[in-house]
Amino acid sequence: QVLLTQFGGGSVQAGGSLKLSCAVSGRTINWYPMAWFRQAPGKEREFLTALDTGGDEKFPAASARGRFTPSRDLAENTVYLHMSNLTPEDTAIYYCATRVRQYATTSTDARNYDYWGQGTQVTVSA
Repeated sequence: QVLLTQFGGGSVQAGGSLKLSCAVSGRTINWYPMAWFRQAPGKEREFLTALDTGGDEKFPAASARGRFTPSRDLAENTVYLHMSNLTPEDTAIYYCATRVRQYATTSTDARNYDYWGQGTQVTVSA
């Protein structure tokens, strides 16, 4: 059984930083693309960035580029999202996700992801 368990998040003031973690069990992360999404109240789920099976960042969204950096620790089987220079517009629930097929292509479409973390709230105050 594949399980994605998220840690981190919380409240921070504008300009601050946070690190989100997504621990994966039931599979080895280097065989599958890992993506980060977020969803703000009343908005659609938004793709932020992803790591391909080689560990390279793929398709960072304009909203994330230069501020959000994905990384992974193969020994811990965990992926991370390092977020800096946060603004109130970053307030949302953040999700990690992965695809079911080994060596699947990295996608920006949430519909292509089969396993999701439980989500973690990030709140940025002005």
